[in-house]
Amino acid sequence: MGANERKEKEKEIRRTDIIQAAERVFFTKGYDAATMDDVAKEAEFSKRTIYVYFNSKEQIYFEIMVKGYKILISMLKTDMEDKKTANSLDTLRQIGKTLYRFSKEYTDYFKAIMEYENGELDFSREELNKTKEECYELGEKLFSYLTSALEKGIKEGEIRKDLDVVNTAIVLWASVIGVFNTVNKKKNYIMEYHKRKPEELIQAAFDVLVRSIEI
Repeated sequence: MGANERKEKEKEIRRTDIIQAAERVFFTKGYDAATMDDVAKEAEFSKRTIYVYFNSKEQIYFEIMVKGYKILISMLKTDMEDKKTANSLDTLRQIGKTLYRFSKEYTDYFKAIMEYENGELDFSREELNKTKEECYELGEKLFSYLTSALEKGIKEGEIRKDLDVVNTAIVLWASVIGVFNTVNKKKNYIMEYHKRKPEELIQAAFDVLVRSIEI
């Protein structure tokens, strides 16, 4: 290995160390409460070193979401392969089931994505960078699972033809985020006063959403 290759490898290792340290900080404190000082302390680097690799806390956060999106999309791809013959409505239900499984198996990444979905970090052409662009591209890839299922359902006569595919997909996604947010924040209340388990409520929500668009 040449000197340049060794130097690049060391940079990549250090960059990975910083991201992993940031994950521990963000997952523990939450994005809003965490600071670059926290990340530097956890990574055992100076804050100046952190800024050599990342220009902002936001950039590191998008790196973490990229990892989360890649895991979720991989899970969806596997689950969809197992259900190649499923109709569009069953595909939509499967997306819900996969999302719920992701929330249980990769809780911290799920929470990071939910925090973004419920927060003020948003699309801005003026502030695009490679990491943010990749994150948006992965988000759109995830979104395409919804639009593809809807298009298939309309074509095959299972879903109402009067629905706009993109509008419907956005509403479905927003509704799902809302349900997950309610379940996460009101889990104990729902279980105590309404005697419902989170997974039951989430499944019921998907059933209601699917029935609202089927013929």
